[in-house]
Amino acid sequence: MKKLTYKDSLEFLYTQLPMFSRIGAAAYKPGLRRVINLSKFFGEPHKKFKSIHVGGTNGKGSTSHLLASVLQSAGYRVGLYTSPHLVDFRERMKINGKMIPKKRVVEFVEKWRESNYSGKPSFFELTMIMAFDWFAKEKVDYAVIEVGMGGRLDSTNIIAPELCVITNISHDHNQFLGATLEEIATEKAGIIKKRTPIVIGETQIETAPIFSERAKSVGSEITFADRTDDEIIIEESEKGYGWDINYNGQTFYLPLGGDYQKKNIVTVLQAVKQLRVHGLDIKDKALKKGIEQVVNKTGLAGRWMILSDKPLTIADTGHNIAGLTYNFQQLATLLNRRGGKLRVVIGFVADKAIDKILGILPRDASYYLTNAKIPRALPVAQLKEKFLEFGIEGKSFPGVKEAYKEAQKEASEKDIIFIGGSTFIVADLLT
Repeated sequence: MKKLTYKDSLEFLYTQLPMFSRIGAAAYKPGLRRVINLSKFFGEPHKKFKSIHVGGTNGKGSTSHLLASVLQSAGYRVGLYTSPHLVDFRERMKINGKMIPKKRVVEFVEKWRESNYSGKPSFFELTMIMAFDWFAKEKVDYAVIEVGMGGRLDSTNIIAPELCVITNISHDHNQFLGATLEEIATEKAGIIKKRTPIVIGETQIETAPIFSERAKSVGSEITFADRTDDEIIIEESEKGYGWDINYNGQTFYLPLGGDYQKKNIVTVLQAVKQLRVHGLDIKDKALKKGIEQVVNKTGLAGRWMILSDKPLTIADTGHNIAGLTYNFQQLATLLNRRGGKLRVVIGFVADKAIDKILGILPRDASYYLTNAKIPRALPVAQLKEKFLEFGIEGKSFPGVKEAYKEAQKEASEKDIIFIGGSTFIVADLLT
């Protein structure tokens, strides 16, 4: 059999395995039996390192990166598994901020291709096991594992973590997780394990009882991050980007813009507190360093990402009603200060229920409609029709970069350009 190159290996993964982020529902394979068997085939690598499990609707990516950075700053060897990637497939799996080597990807794919394994895993299942196999072989102390979708039936739920974190609950992937916040929370609560501490980032009337009952039923201590006695003061930084934090008298700078990061940092601080209570040596100096250097230490990208100052250009991967509500509220605040016009480069995936999102879009902005270059993208012609149904005008473009160039061409220095609507819109811009 011909030896694979790295390019061959990626082509095999993308074309031979059903990939949800590209084709949507046809790739969705809920349930754990298949991935449990797959893990056994590779020697159950997830049992060879300690882990922290991070779920929720919004903020789980930022929260995962922040926790990994803090642990790394405390001297631990830390694996980080997140999805999807923006530009490079290897972004999904890192150790101490460094992506998996291309050689390791090739070796894993070759082993899989030559195995004649009878199961038919999804792209997510196989690449997750690739990450776990690498983490085990590299003997990480801890791995921060971000849930893919939901929780109860998500492939990552085979781990037995030291700590579970659920950031918040919002409407997303309703066709798979349920129509109400209560139904979605029930699925997300499935990552809560027996006698394992759980931190809930945001107290919500609809979901708090579900998490409390689940924690009680499995004998786990639950902490609602926004209901503790800790003193946390968060103010906009004079640096103009990010937040100044005072946490029980300790001060540090959070270099992540976006109002939603104020909730994420509260979640992270309580998660770190629980890790300390359960024996991890995380000194204040490591906490400060991990938070302040999160971008450099982990390569976090796509969260309220400033691409230019003149005009101010921001890209953000928020893609559901809650995340985009935060985005447009903050954009409105920035516009009030600057006095310019908002120009929005936007697109969505085809299986996203976008009616609620279109309902919150500002009517006085200029829109540059487009689609990402993936099969799952909502074609720009259909997006244009949806916009017109809501009485919103917008120019159509065949790709993200073309839309962005037109927005740049029409913008004044006081204007703000925002690129978002989908993780894949941001990915196409950065590619």
